[in-house]
Amino acid sequence: MTADELRSLQAPLKAQYREHPESALVTLRAEGRIGENITCKIETGKARVAAGLHPATGGDGQSACSADMLLEALVGCAGVTLRAVATALNIPLRDATIRAEGDLDFRGTLGVSKDVPVGFKEIRLHFDLDTDASEEQIATLLRLTERYCVVYQTLSHPAAISVLHHVASQ
Repeated sequence: MTADELRSLQAPLKAQYREHPESALVTLRAEGRIGENITCKIETGKARVAAGLHPATGGDGQSACSADMLLEALVGCAGVTLRAVATALNIPLRDATIRAEGDLDFRGTLGVSKDVPVGFKEIRLHFDLDTDASEEQIATLLRLTERYCVVYQTLSHPAAISVLHHVASQ
């Protein structure tokens, strides 16, 4: 895709969002249903994924770990955003590999130590770029990728989360 093709795809959306800002607010949804052997089957829109316990918490490694899926979502979003920004700015990008790694102390998750937080202590996002772009172009590419990557921004500036529940009649 060229920068002009990308702009022509996005121009009507940008115009619509400027004229009708409320149309830019979209509610995304994810749904899962608990399964056997401590799993949760998640509809991704493309395929069903069974999420389960990580081996460090007693899982057998056969199901996807939700923490791994969080890192995968970060990599996917960062990769798409990187490509879109490079395309929009005509920054030559022959190839790129995006990796995310995060440190998790499972003592928190398993309740072994109340002093250890549950969740990632640190996440590192790596970009290996195959490009002839200048250092200035690369800096701009990475800065704008961080700025416009939804998952990166959500992790960097956590959204408010509310927990609701409904009990089925018994």
